[in-house]
Amino acid sequence: MTSAVATLDLPGFSYGGTPVLGPVKLAVQKGEVIALTGPSGIGKSTLLRILAGLTPAPGTRDVTARTAFVFQEPTLLRWRTAQQNIEIAAKVTADKAAETLADVGLGAFVDRYPDQLSLGQQRRLALARAFACDPGLMLLDEPFVSLDAKAASEMMTLFQSLASRRAMATVIVTHAPDEARRLATRTLTLSGTPAQITALTPQPA
Repeated sequence: MTSAVATLDLPGFSYGGTPVLGPVKLAVQKGEVIALTGPSGIGKSTLLRILAGLTPAPGTRDVTARTAFVFQEPTLLRWRTAQQNIEIAAKVTADKAAETLADVGLGAFVDRYPDQLSLGQQRRLALARAFACDPGLMLLDEPFVSLDAKAASEMMTLFQSLASRRAMATVIVTHAPDEARRLATRTLTLSGTPAQITALTPQPA
């Protein structure tokens, strides 16, 4: 097993005095894809945000790799073009941004603004922006939600293609078992009140 690029030792987490997460210990290894599953509202997104350092929490967190986060809703700069969204967020050249857009099938949309793109295209742009950062750790919060089955499958294929070119670790939140089976090398399930990791499922080789 390679060394972990991210570890989390969380004694618990509460919102407004209400326990949401119980004790959680997590180590994310280079090259693996972890699917974080469980019922809606169980705390999957909260745990992902804690791992990313976006939500302050007790305990210890150690991340040694550059991290990119793909939110559940595309968080794009509406007043900037697709290419500028990547240039600004990933701090890359115009040529690199254009190349990344081509990689996700948006090569003809470099000058389009987010509101001129479909939801599927916006999600592709958000994914392209994350990959343009050249992360060692990719965190994705239900990136295929609200897409129809065909579009979601195309996005998963795109993610697999882009990820295969990089030696990075990935944690993806999903409520869809088929997504977990297709993408993950292991699946962690959150359940209980407060939520804890109650099942670990290695995926078939």
